[in-house]
Formats: sequence, C-alpha cells, structure tokens
Amino acid sequence: MRIAMRRPATLPALAAALLTATTTLIVPTPPTSAQAAAAQAAPTDYCLEQCSDILPPGQNGNATLVEILAHQALGTRPAHSADQLDEYANLVYNYAGLTDDQINSYFNDASFGVPAGQAERTYQPRSDVTVVRDRATGTPHITGTTRSGTMFGAGYAGAEDRLFTMDLLRHVGRGTLTPFAGGAPGNRALEQSVWRSSPYTEADLQAQVAALRQQGPRGDQLYADVEAYIAGINGYIAACMAGRYCPGEYVLTGHLDAITNAGGPEPFTMTDLIAIAGVVGGLFGGGGGSEMQSALVRIAARAKYGPTEGDAVWRAFRSQNDPETVLTLHDGQSFPYGSAPDDAPSVVMPDAGSVRPEPVVRDQTGSATDGAVALAELAIGSAHRGMSNAVVVSGRHTTSGHPVAVFGPQTGYFSPQLLLMQELQGPGISARGVAFAGVSLYVLLGRGQDYAWSATSSVQDITDTYALPLCTTDGSAPTLATNRYLHGGQCTAMEELSHVNSWHPTVADSTPAGSYRIVAWRTALGLVAWRGTVGGQPYAFTQRRSTYGREAHSAIGFQMFNDPAVMGSAGDFTTAASNVEYAFNWFYVNSTQSAYFNSGRNPVRAAGSNPNLPMAAQYEWTGFAPASAHPQSVDQDYYISWNNKQARDFGAADGNFSFGSVHRGELLDVPVKAALASGQKLDRAGVVRLVENAATVDLRGKEVLDDLLRVVESQPVTDAGLATAVSQLKAWQQAGANRKETSAGSKAYQHAAAIRVFDAWWPLLVNGQFKPGLGADLYQALVNAMQINESPSGHQAGDVSSLPSSANEAQPHKGSAFQYGWWGYVDKDIRRVLGEPVQGGLGRAYCGNGDLAACRTVPLDTLRAAAAQPASTVYPGDEHCAAGDQWCADAIVHSPLGGITSPIIAWQNRPTYQQVVSFPSDRP
Repeated sequence: MRIAMRRPATLPALAAALLTATTTLIVPTPPTSAQAAAAQAAPTDYCLEQCSDILPPGQNGNATLVEILAHQALGTRPAHSADQLDEYANLVYNYAGLTDDQINSYFNDASFGVPAGQAERTYQPRSDVTVVRDRATGTPHITGTTRSGTMFGAGYAGAEDRLFTMDLLRHVGRGTLTPFAGGAPGNRALEQSVWRSSPYTEADLQAQVAALRQQGPRGDQLYADVEAYIAGINGYIAACMAGRYCPGEYVLTGHLDAITNAGGPEPFTMTDLIAIAGVVGGLFGGGGGSEMQSALVRIAARAKYGPTEGDAVWRAFRSQNDPETVLTLHDGQSFPYGSAPDDAPSVVMPDAGSVRPEPVVRDQTGSATDGAVALAELAIGSAHRGMSNAVVVSGRHTTSGHPVAVFGPQTGYFSPQLLLMQELQGPGISARGVAFAGVSLYVLLGRGQDYAWSATSSVQDITDTYALPLCTTDGSAPTLATNRYLHGGQCTAMEELSHVNSWHPTVADSTPAGSYRIVAWRTALGLVAWRGTVGGQPYAFTQRRSTYGREAHSAIGFQMFNDPAVMGSAGDFTTAASNVEYAFNWFYVNSTQSAYFNSGRNPVRAAGSNPNLPMAAQYEWTGFAPASAHPQSVDQDYYISWNNKQARDFGAADGNFSFGSVHRGELLDVPVKAALASGQKLDRAGVVRLVENAATVDLRGKEVLDDLLRVVESQPVTDAGLATAVSQLKAWQQAGANRKETSAGSKAYQHAAAIRVFDAWWPLLVNGQFKPGLGADLYQALVNAMQINESPSGHQAGDVSSLPSSANEAQPHKGSAFQYGWWGYVDKDIRRVLGEPVQGGLGRAYCGNGDLAACRTVPLDTLRAAAAQPASTVYPGDEHCAAGDQWCADAIVHSPLGGITSPIIAWQNRPTYQQVVSFPSDRP
C-alpha cells in the first residue's frame, strides 16, 4: 500500500517565513509527583530484560508544518521520527556473530515501564491517565487508574503519534482518499482496490458499531473502550488545534489554513474505527476469492490437453496439497479443509473467453481520464496477501530451557509506519507492542506480563466465488450489463454502492483536477467481481468474504490477548485467538509453553460444494468451522511460518498456487531443523541469527540454482563467456546465495556479477522452460494466477498478468520478496529431467519434453541472453536509484505517508515489527 504525498516543488514566501517562526504548544495537565511515580512503576515483569522489539523508522509520525518545511529545506527531522532506523538496518551487517548481550544494539528493550531517569516527558491528557514518553524512542507508556482512562490515553497518544495517518486510513476505508489527499495515481489505485473488497455505506459502518454490544459482556466492554478511545483521539485534535501544532500535512493538502487556523482535522467517530478495521482486515486478514483465476487456468488446460489430462495439469500447478511443501505443523497432524471433487455439483465454469473483471470506476473527468486510469484494474486482494514470519523454539531445545520466539509482521515500509508502539496498563489490560494507527485501543501484536504473541498472514480460503444468472423483470433479454440477478427464485436488484470522488491540485499533490464515480455492486452472495457467460447466458460472479461486515468482531480476541487474567496458558491463548475472525497464523510463548493456532471464520460449505471454483448460488454456506477444526498445536519442538502451508490436508486457497516444493518458509525450516537434529541448543541470539540470515538469502539461488547448473554442466560448457557466468553462479550458490554487501555500507553486493546475471536469467528461463510446452494461452493463464518472479527490487518481472493483479506485486523497494513465483514449478520440472524422484509432479515434462540434452539448450540459451544484459537494463532507474545501481534497486524505501521521509536502507526480507522474546519466569 502506498499513499502518494508529493513534496512541494518550491517553498512559497509564507513557507519560508514559517521556517523561522515559533510554535506554541499547549501541554496537557502535568501530573503530580505521586502520579508520575505511579505511572513509572510498572507491573511485575516476568521477562526479566529478555524481551526486545523494533519498529522502524521511529515512533513519532506527526510533524508540524514548520518541521516538514525544515525537513525538506534543511534535512532535519522531528525527534523520534527515524531513531529506530539505524538499529533495524544495521542488524544485517552484524548478525553473524551476534550474542544475547548484543541484541539490544539492534532492538529496543521491551521491558514494561520506564527506568528511573529515562522519562522524556510525563503528562496527563485526562485526570485518570498518565502518559510517560521514554527518552530512548519516545514510546508512550500509558497507565490508567480507570479502564476508560487507559483507553482515552491510547487514543490521545495514538493521535499524537499518527493523526494524519489515521485520517488517511479512515478515508481509504470509506473510498474517499482522493478528495482528501489528492488524485495521484497511487491514491486512485489504493482507494479503488480497497473499495473492491470492502465497500461500505455509513449505515453499514454504524451497524457494525451497534453489533459490538451484541457480543456479551466483552462486547459491552469493547463498545465502552471504543467510545473512550475515540474521545482520546478527539481530545488530541482539540489540543493540537488550540495549540496550532496539528500535523502540517493538513496545511499542505488544503484542509487547514496556516494563517487563520480555519479548518483542520475533523473529529473522529466510532464508525471511523470500523472503516479502518475494514482496511486492515481486507489487507492482511483475508484469503481466497480467486476461484475465477483458477477456473481460467482449468479452461486453458482443457483446451490445450483435453479434459482428462488438462484437469491433471491444472491440479498439478494448483498445488493445493503438494506433498513436498513446507509445513508449520510438521508432526503429521492433519486438518482437512478445502478439498473437493473437481466436478462437484456446485461447479459453474464460465464460457471460454467471456469473462471480464467488473470495473470499479465510471464517469471519469479531467486527470481521471489520463493513462493512470489503468490502475483501476489493480486490486489489493487476499489471494496474494502474505508477509510476516515467525520462528518459535520449544524450551526443550534452548540454552535456558524456556521457549524462544523471534517473530513479527511484514506490513510494508512507510514513513511513518502504519503500526505504532505503545504500552497499556490499566484495569483488565497489561501489554506492550504494536497496533495499526486508528485501531490502537489494544495491543494487536506484542507481549503481556509473562507471555508474548504474534501472527503471520495465513491466506486460507474464507472467500468464495458464486455464479449468479442475470435477469430482467420487463421481459427483455438480460445482458452482461444487467444489474439484476436470480436468487431464491426472485429477480433481485443489485445494490449500488457508489459515490463521486473529485480532487484538485494542492501543495502536497499537484495532480490536475479530476473526478470519477467509484462503484461496487452488492448482492446477497457478495460483491460483483466478474461478469461472463455460462452456456451463452449472462452471469455475474461475486466474491463473498466471511468477515465482510464483521471486521470489528475480531476485536474481542485482541481484547483477550491484552487481559492477563485470561492469558495464563497455551489453552487460554487458543481461546483468545479463536475469537479472531481474520485469517492469521498465531504464535505464543510463555516461560514453559509454546503454541500455534490458525484463526479465521472458515465457512462450512454445503454438501456438493467445491470452493476452489465458482459455485452455483444454491450452495450457500451452512455454518462456520469450530475452533477444534482449525490447525493448532502446543509444544511442538519448533514452529516456523513465512506464509507457508499450515498443516497436512489444509488446502491452499483457490487462487494460491504458491504452496509448492520450494517456498521461502524453507529458509527458516531447514536451518532450525538442522540445528535441532544436531543437538544444538539455541539462545535468543541464535534464533535471531537464523532468522536474519534467511532475510538475506535469494530463495531461487538457494533452492533451485544448483539443479539448474547440474543441467547446464551435464555436458562441458565450451563457450568462454557462459563458462565465466556459470563459475560465478556456482560460487554464489555455494556461498549461500545471500544478497549481502561486501562490507557495511559499501552498497555493493558480494557476488554482484552472479546476482545480476541470475536476476536477468530467471524470467527468461521460466518463459523458455514452460511457454513452448504449455502454449501461449495456458502459460498466460498460469501467469495470471501466479506471477513468475518476486524479486527484492520488484524488477525482472518477465511475463506479467493480463488480469487485475495485486498492487503489492508491482511495488518496488518493498522488502518482502520470494513469496510468490514459479520456483517450485522450475524445481519439480528440472528434477524430473535429472531423473530424481518427484512427489506431486507437474503431470508432464516441460523442459526439453523431459530429455536432458534437449532441456539443456533452454538454460544455456537463456543464460547467454541474460549475461548479455547490461546492469542498466536489469535494474532500471527510478526516483530513488540510478539505472544499473543493483544495491539501490533492491534497497528498502519507507514510502512517505506525509511530509517526512526516511533514508534508504539495505534490503532484508524481514518483519517490519519484530520481537525477540523469552520468559525466564511467570506469575504464581
């Protein structure tokens, strides 16, 4: 996700004058000395200084207009806006010899409270809550004498750190980002993609607010918590307006007059929190919904090979239950979910060539009609939603005898971050960690008094596609443009969810004026995503997500995570996690136990259903799976997750073709398994070393390159140029296939030539290996289902989708890499050519039709072409990097969500927020 915020090209006279102006701050009521002492006296902390965390670039995400202009003119930054960036960035240079004593050189001390003499600022935004900002990072430690006070403090401190980001997110959640922030192409793409999956009316949002109170005592508490939290946000808005220190972005986007103080941030409402929750749930907690892409692969495979062999090929590439894929639960546990006969009675296949994606905008004017309109076809969808990793090692295999966890979410890199750090202490709540801006009434990922928890996106199938016949009530023949559908014997009108968005140039975004109507069509079985014909008759194909309209329900689980009274054991953790309806993999440790639970509102389908393909309307869900049916475990020897398959028989969601024989989860699983098999005991630093090394490895080079080179060297390589390239690639592969600098800050990779050649080679190789055998149509359908590459730079994409794709796929400098790509396909096919056993193969041979000598010409020819590509072609320049700059192309850029930017840092495939935790003790 990227929200465009352009720097002003020049500073007007007013801005120059403001650079030398002073800003008056209204400071909340100072606490008494007794209150301050109470605020700093943390509850008993059983981590005993063995909990650490990090969240770059920094805690402070608010900047006044003066601070923004000074940053752009002079390069200065507000305090605590980037002071965690160097710690985070430097781990990649120093992890190899890391010891436990050195961890906090690269992480923060995540102990409860603020040590004596380390409080930077102490204040009371209300009489029943005290906020202590620590000197090290500016993190707020919020202590309430009442529950309401704690919630008010969370809202106040959250707005103090992320007010403009909160405002952006509430507008994204309502599909109104462009009127608020400007019509830049990135803003248009983002609001359109979120509107595709989570469009709501104000009445819908209000209904979710009302539903909070229908969940028993915890629901009543949640409602009260939200009220107090929103009051805290608005308390800060009132203070910053009175003191004239609200975020400067309000001035730059035309919402606040710097002279008269007219305008400013609108007060927040409870429905704003629901809108933001919809964004978070849709971006990070969904799964499934890509039945159509899978169906189109099946259609193309049948056209190429006939029904029987075509279905076999489709199933093979689908990789729903690949026996060679890496698992989080590796002790043989089976949790069947999602499998069904290919030709189950529910299946409705569209006619070949008839399907078109549903447009999300119409009536474009002005700049909305420029070339960027193609971005309307981008979708931030759950099919390719991933990110985040975890390694949890049982106390049986650690030096201390207590479980060790290194885990965290990859939520992208932004300045300021979408997440914020906080500590919350009050009646029924005791936790430190992170939450998304605008929904930070609870810690979403973090630690309690004697336990810690985290999550990775699980992307299991909680979204199904339904095929609805279109109809009319006037006797005319329906067409694909008809907005009525047959359901329950009635010709029912679709509900149009739409509004007009218009924008004009501002200092922050100079995009010319424009407008469009943003549109979604809602049915009883979800949102219209596609239209096409079935047997020549027009149909709408809808996406029905089980959590749509229920995003706020998951807050009960997060409320429980924060409550020490209900988090005393692994069993308690499982109960809390089962109340989260988002699709996540949850991990937990205390002093003696480790545990895993897969959450999600998993539909129970009607008999005869196949949720992997579009289904007929009569096959509606019959309920939702109980917690006992979800993958779960306590005290396995170790757990790993990098968005890989959860357990045996827990099928990959319909559009997830990535759970194959090569997955980035192996970069964690293989070294942990080897360490434990050798009898090694791991300390906290030992687990950090394993995780951080994986963050520097090129998955393709580590797991696939060796077999490719075996094919190439099956005969002598006589071409001198190719021999040099092969030698360089072998040296890199044998060294571990890392993408690391020659020395700290050199900005030049070790094995740079090999990496350049391999980056250029991969897309050429995939095309040459598979397209001739698959044929153009089937090959393109498979590319539409899963991209062939996901490199650190976002370049070297090769053949790309011709259908709506994830906006995340196209984003350069995003850190997360190697989740989706054809590495498993290449691996299985090459191993077959080499005569090695392959479980769950691709159904037929592709490289050289299985003949080694014929296959060898493919890697040779494509390697020759790759070696001839100059660095400037492999790594095109952009606004951050010169063409040919390999290190910079890979590097991580914190995309600005406001007026303060952050320096570029070296690539590492690592959680954005990361914890290192172990508890030597626990509560009596």
